[in-house]
Amino acid sequence: MTTRILIVDDDPQIRDVLRIALGQAGYDVVEAADGAAGLAAALEGPDLVVLDIGLPEMDGREVCRQLRKTSEVPVLFLTAEGDEIDRVVGLELGADDYVTKPFSPRELVARCRAILKRAAPVAAEAEGVAHGVLALDRGRHEARVGPVSVPLTAREMEILERLIARPDQVIPRPTLVDLVYGTNVHVSDRTVDSHLRNLRAKLAGAGCPDAIETVHGVGVRMGPCRGA
Repeated sequence: MTTRILIVDDDPQIRDVLRIALGQAGYDVVEAADGAAGLAAALEGPDLVVLDIGLPEMDGREVCRQLRKTSEVPVLFLTAEGDEIDRVVGLELGADDYVTKPFSPRELVARCRAILKRAAPVAAEAEGVAHGVLALDRGRHEARVGPVSVPLTAREMEILERLIARPDQVIPRPTLVDLVYGTNVHVSDRTVDSHLRNLRAKLAGAGCPDAIETVHGVGVRMGPCRGA
């Protein structure tokens, strides 16, 4: 079945560029020109949403906020160049990644491909891993704290997997960035901090407030995950 990507942007030229680039990469493309229409289309179950922040009717941040109430579909934000606040807020709302305007269509396609690859079930990893009361099932894209299911974005799952694979090691932030994003992508510390903050909040809400520890001046590691 062909992967379907939703583009939500009020600029028809940007939608044209993305439709052509993503179509040439083999994806089906659906479009929406404002936030309200984008939210309605996103709730119909695309495989990925490319979401502009500056939208009429409902801005991209509110679209993402509403979408995350019922869906964990991957979201790639389009943000204004140099507007770090939008990027950080978007990540804190549950976006998986962002691309700044003006952007290279080739880079955006590569980012979409990477997000979709991370979100796809992998049969060889379906047995999952566990640490304390926390269990991950990568094949099902599922995290659980005891009996409680914890919805994670693809990026959050990737970070948690990297940490749980080395539960006794402190991973410096630059190393964590390279493990999750690759060595050729520039990502700020604030981006990683936003994802870690989201992870901590979600796991704490499910009954595991000690899941991730910060070793100041060094990096982060898994906590004991004893449960509340």
